[in-house]
Amino acid sequence: MAQTGATGKAGGSAAGASVGPAADVSAGPGAQSGADAPAGADGRRGLRTLPAVLVAVAGGLALATAFPPAGIWPLAAAGPALLVVALWRRSLRGSFAVGLCFGLAFFVPLISWLINLAWYAWAALAVAEAVIFALFAIGQRLMLRLPAWPVFVACWWVAAEAFRDRWPYAFPWGRLAMSQAQAPTVRWVAIGGPPLLTFLVALAGTTLAWLLVAPRGGVSPGRRQAVAALACAAAVGLALAGGLLPSGRPGPGVPTAEVAAVQGNVPRSHTLQGLLRETTVTENHVATTEQLAAQVKAGTRPAPDVVIWPENSTDIDPGQDPFVYATIAHAVGAVDRPVLVGAVLDSPRRNVGQLWRPGRGPVAIYVKRQLVPFGEYIPFRGLISSFSSLPSLQPVNFTAGHQAVVFGIGKIRLGDVICYEVGFDNLVSSEVSAGANLLTEQTNDADFELDGQLGETLQQLAMARIRAVEFDRAMVVAGTTGVSAIIAPDGTLITSSRTWQRTVLEARVPLLSHAAHEL
Repeated sequence: MAQTGATGKAGGSAAGASVGPAADVSAGPGAQSGADAPAGADGRRGLRTLPAVLVAVAGGLALATAFPPAGIWPLAAAGPALLVVALWRRSLRGSFAVGLCFGLAFFVPLISWLINLAWYAWAALAVAEAVIFALFAIGQRLMLRLPAWPVFVACWWVAAEAFRDRWPYAFPWGRLAMSQAQAPTVRWVAIGGPPLLTFLVALAGTTLAWLLVAPRGGVSPGRRQAVAALACAAAVGLALAGGLLPSGRPGPGVPTAEVAAVQGNVPRSHTLQGLLRETTVTENHVATTEQLAAQVKAGTRPAPDVVIWPENSTDIDPGQDPFVYATIAHAVGAVDRPVLVGAVLDSPRRNVGQLWRPGRGPVAIYVKRQLVPFGEYIPFRGLISSFSSLPSLQPVNFTAGHQAVVFGIGKIRLGDVICYEVGFDNLVSSEVSAGANLLTEQTNDADFELDGQLGETLQQLAMARIRAVEFDRAMVVAGTTGVSAIIAPDGTLITSSRTWQRTVLEARVPLLSHAAHEL
């Protein structure tokens, strides 16, 4: 931090000024710094434009690396820290540029699995999210003027994530909390949900940034650095103290249930005709379930209380196709247990979890409430059709559901979310509030795994693990191609599958029914 030639303006320079993310005159969390502020009493200014951009890019890449598949969770705090360093004493225009660089470095690798759908879908979403982030970065730069700015900037992360989760198209990927599935910090979600965990991770980063930008000259620099160091140590210690919170393991006398998740696998080729592919997927899940039934009958596996098929295990409405109906009914009869089937229903077109009972057929459905933009519906369909063939990939928009549904299966009260929905706090919470003592996520990630990428699959699995901890519920993840998993209430994987294989996962899990966030 002892190089020379820094400036507070994007693209400017000042001979003899020290480079480094320095402080203003007061040089603490209450430092007053204008958009083009002069150097502080120690002669220090913010970074020059190029170093600031490089620091922002490093911060974005570090944050992306905190998420699966790399999953180096401590880097989730490094991202916010480096962003503050890059924004320190920048102009507002420079802050936008720095935020844009950070956002691109973060979102481009984070959602690179979208290239399996279309390169332009990947590029458009990454750029859109980066622009939103850059606009918010201007707000963070202004917050650096406030007293106790590390706290306010940590709140900024919570607010920015809440905004992105809702507008312009709800997209909950990239929340700091969702990088912490395997970290000791994760237990904090049982206290205050993902927003609290995001705040604590961001606070660890912002106090680290305060330590980095604290002055090394002027009045009482040692005292100010000592305060910043203590604040950083306290914030990091507080976040890590999550590991000391109760583990979420059930006590004696808690009822349990045997659950099974069927991963039937799907053809990987894009050249098969749609109908053949759809019937093949259903037949795979039927065959795997019948194999489970044979093993139960032979006594080599315990009989499950419920069997869960993944999202899109039938893309043909069983109510409108007698062959598909009979095929599924035969598998349900063979295993002689309730089966939750992931189905696409028509008139109107809906993505549902459909509960089938032996001898009775489908008896209840949950309709997916949070639809995927450009996947399950096409916004501005008429406009986009004028210059792109994208709407032809989804000729008919899906219709969203509007309520939580809990399936009663003996002592089991099963709450379902479908794929993308696991990222939304309110949707999972509503299932628990409706009485669910067991959670499931039905998912279909095949389209994102075609080139061997596991980013989307593992990121979504991490969300499911965090939900298990948050609500102290076991969670069953059933995927067409994997990764499928059965997750304990403390977030550990009881069992899990590899991708692109046909398998059945089975485990005995506790059925917990206390209130969410209650220790």
